[in-house]
Amino acid sequence: MTSVTSLFSPVDADLGILANNLKQLIGAKHPILSAAAEHLFGAGGKRLRPAIVLLVARGTMLDQEITPRHRRLAEITEMIHTASLVHDDVLDESDTRRRVATVNSLFGNRIAVLAGDFLFAQSSWYLANLDNLEVVKLLSEVIRDFAEGEIQQSLNRFDTDISLESYLEKSYYKTASLMANSAKSAALLSDATNEITRDIYHYGRHFGLAFQIVDDILDFTASSDILGKPAGSDLASGNLTAPVLYAMEENPYITTLIEREFSEEGDLETAIALVKESEGIEKSRQLAAYHSCQAIEHLTTFKPSECSQALRDLAEYILHRMY
Repeated sequence: MTSVTSLFSPVDADLGILANNLKQLIGAKHPILSAAAEHLFGAGGKRLRPAIVLLVARGTMLDQEITPRHRRLAEITEMIHTASLVHDDVLDESDTRRRVATVNSLFGNRIAVLAGDFLFAQSSWYLANLDNLEVVKLLSEVIRDFAEGEIQQSLNRFDTDISLESYLEKSYYKTASLMANSAKSAALLSDATNEITRDIYHYGRHFGLAFQIVDDILDFTASSDILGKPAGSDLASGNLTAPVLYAMEENPYITTLIEREFSEEGDLETAIALVKESEGIEKSRQLAAYHSCQAIEHLTTFKPSECSQALRDLAEYILHRMY
């Protein structure tokens, strides 16, 4: 199967420049923060979010070279994403992410929280220096959305009254907001038309929702080795995702198990099995496919190019991860 990074071929050289710049951008004077930054950005990763920014940049600047501000926006996007992961790992008490040791497991929670704060602050400083107020507002909103999403998730743990709409709202805050607003920002920096700028925001929004729904499906269908964490870990922590919400409608006993917070032996294993046996995973696949199709629909105003094609291919590719 095609790898996601092969879809980045129109911006491969740009991503190489980004990788070299990221560690330099941190510029932390304290050796612990420098070590944390080195660990974070040296760990690789798919660089999906900056790749989308760069594809939008090149797709809206077809007859011109992208600007240094486009490149800086892609770097800021990856810094914001990485900061959110550092804080996520502290909240989830995770020792590894994608089989790489987390900052909190290497340096402790205090340093991890400070490292995440530092990355948010540093990205905000570089953001301000883009000297584009609308882009500053959009990316500042993303940082606020991350906090809003984490608060919602924490408050709604084991809450069986949560609706699918609330789940999608939280998914927007935690995942889709960065993709939507950074993509829109790239179009703004290209002086794209209002129609294209609006459509690329909706591309990022629907892409991000599809991406998160697929991640939540994989929590039940993928192996622990692939996930880099125990399967069913979201459900174990009381985070009720689309497959669970659909399964609860079908089998009320799952609700009983969740409401007692898996306090009896075998509760969690039973709940995971019941979700897998239900239509919840298939309905979630349909929901992800809907948002992927919506993302592609919003690319119709883009001029045909290898970058716009790559954005379409990405929206289709994320669905293949479900199987």
